[in-house]
Amino acid sequence: MIRRCIAIIGVLLFISVYGCTRHEIKSEHKVEVAPIKVEPIHITIDLNIKIDRELDDFFEDLDEVAETPADQ
Repeated sequence: MIRRCIAIIGVLLFISVYGCTRHEIKSEHKVEVAPIKVEPIHITIDLNIKIDRELDDFFEDLDEVAETPADQ
């Protein structure tokens, strides 16, 4: 019985000493953000479609004359 009491007191003493210690963990986080470079955007528009339509409109009367028979 005395041994049991001594064992219990020893365990409680160990737990109390272990519980009083201080544990500290240091962690450091660094996030580096690179500067963003903004460049101009160049847009090239193909004008061939617009010119093709204008040429169709310009030569439309010639196409109509070519479609009509010359004998009339």
